Amino acid sequence: MISDPQGTVLALFAAFCRVGGCFMLLPGFSSARMSMQIRLFLAVAVSMAVLPLMWDTIYPRASGPLDGYLTMITFETLTGAVIGLIARYYVLGLQFAGTVLTMMMGFNSPPTPDVLEDAAENQLTNLLSFTGLLILFLLDFHHIVLRALIDSYNVMPLGGGFNPQSALITLTDTLSQTFMIMLRLASPFILYGLVFNVSVGLVNKLAPQIPIYFISLPFIIMGGMLLLYFGVSSLLEIFTAGFLPVFRGG
Repeated sequence: MISDPQGTVLALFAAFCRVGGCFMLLPGFSSARMSMQIRLFLAVAVSMAVLPLMWDTIYPRASGPLDGYLTMITFETLTGAVIGLIARYYVLGLQFAGTVLTMMMGFNSPPTPDVLEDAAENQLTNLLSFTGLLILFLLDFHHIVLRALIDSYNVMPLGGGFNPQSALITLTDTLSQTFMIMLRLASPFILYGLVFNVSVGLVNKLAPQIPIYFISLPFIIMGGMLLLYFGVSSLLEIFTAGFLPVFRGG
């Protein structure tokens, strides 16, 4: 029998604020293709699993005076949102790399509906971003995020306030590391596109009567597809290997 039902509900809701803030932005779970009810019930279920583990940390602060409870709810939601944004920025980085990749190989086909969000995106970018997210799920990246949520109560205790400067520094470092990794992923295609276009430009200067651009477009696409075919396994391997250092570093 629960001796303090009100305190238990308040503690559960305090845990839900941090977990829900994270799941609201976490890649995959925050997808437009996932029903809002599923996301809500999943966040509630995870909160009920986290509460017994962190009972001694959450309950004493949540069952105290209700004067600062609303402020604590806001701070807890922001803390969870920062954790979710770290993972989301990394997955969005692969989408950015895919966009650069398709531009450099000349694969500028009309955009189609995104697999994960309610937006229009290039087919190749859709394929890369969805495959990268799928591999992260296969490697249980969500377990890493849940572990970080539990550990965050030691680093950012409940009711300890929210430090915007620290959160911005964390997100900025995440963006910086993500950009360098995605630049590394797209660098072979950037180099390929630059060399190919410079070569085509030189040929165009030698034979200005020939529409070199229209003739060269199938060749640059074919070469880019061959480069992607032989390098996609290494590309995805580097992407998945970089998630844990970026997430823990953030």
